[in-house]
Amino acid sequence: MFEFEIDGKMGSARAGTLHLPHGEVETPVFMPVGTNGSVRAISPFDLKSVKSQMILANTYHLHLRPGDDEVAELGGLNEFMAWDRPILTDSGGFQVFSLASLRKISEDGVEFMSHVDGSKIFLSPERVMDIEWNLGPDVAMAFDHVVPSNSERKTVVDALERTTRWLERCAIRHRELSAASPDRQTLWPIIQGGTHADLRKRSIEESLAIGEWTGIAIGGLAVGEPKPVMYRVIEEAEPFLPPALPRYLMGVGFPEDLLECIARGVDMFDCVSPTRNGRNGQALTPFGTLNIKKATNRRNKAPLDETCDCETCTTYTRGYLRHLFVTNELLVLRLLSLHNIRFLNRLAEDARSHIKAGTFTDWSQDWLNRYSRGNE
Repeated sequence: MFEFEIDGKMGSARAGTLHLPHGEVETPVFMPVGTNGSVRAISPFDLKSVKSQMILANTYHLHLRPGDDEVAELGGLNEFMAWDRPILTDSGGFQVFSLASLRKISEDGVEFMSHVDGSKIFLSPERVMDIEWNLGPDVAMAFDHVVPSNSERKTVVDALERTTRWLERCAIRHRELSAASPDRQTLWPIIQGGTHADLRKRSIEESLAIGEWTGIAIGGLAVGEPKPVMYRVIEEAEPFLPPALPRYLMGVGFPEDLLECIARGVDMFDCVSPTRNGRNGQALTPFGTLNIKKATNRRNKAPLDETCDCETCTTYTRGYLRHLFVTNELLVLRLLSLHNIRFLNRLAEDARSHIKAGTFTDWSQDWLNRYSRGNE
């Protein structure tokens, strides 16, 4: 049920097929983020129209509202949000980083002060596994400790070691939960180690020693470090990642990052940027990011991207989209977000085709050169 096949390779870049309970996922793949069980302004029907294969939801936020017990009673996330394709849930580990002012870390777990009502919530590795089991995604992520990229080495080591200890506890609890239904859900570890090559290697080795995994994630990046540093960390870690497992780079989803990291062996990505930036009037194009608010778009009859097959680009002009944005019409939030998701999906699809054809290196470099010139 949880299998990964390599369909083609070029250098470190891979094209694969991931088999999950709710369907197959062709990689490389971008996963839109539906933190609260919804990709903002986008319906499941819309997601299918732009050929999204898999989406991400968040354990911490869904535990707060509506509550994982309620989601379980309503059939699990797939039935709850009317999405019949694969889902991955983050464990709440990123909130350990992003909500640093609202949490206290101990060996047992993390105590949060709810940003909703101020109540205290305690998440241990075991509790996180219980919540993710209730939510019912295809892939559940282990509970990890994320620290800023500029942290002192001692802090990074401390977080790595805690992540490993928590992974052992996650694995034990997940085995207990899945004993009667082993094909329902799989658990993936998250690699930490900051920007230190030796610590990344150590995290990989320690994680692999804990269990036999069906996938592996690279966490703790895109948290403040420059992009070249992120690329270096992935490149240094790649030789130690099991080639038979899909590799998921967490929280990364800008176009240039997808191609640079695919070239370094990454298979899966997620990020809020395409929808968040869409809601702020920014549209992705092959020639860089377009700001729909600019007056130059006022009488422009061109689509956002004449090469794009999404509803937005095949139906509406830049002039109309600018009008919607400056008059605060809600429709534009959907249309720009929809296009941006399709843009990244198409980029991943094209990368897959070029990997299989043996033309990925030249194609991706040409693409990146054109895109970077447009953002200058």
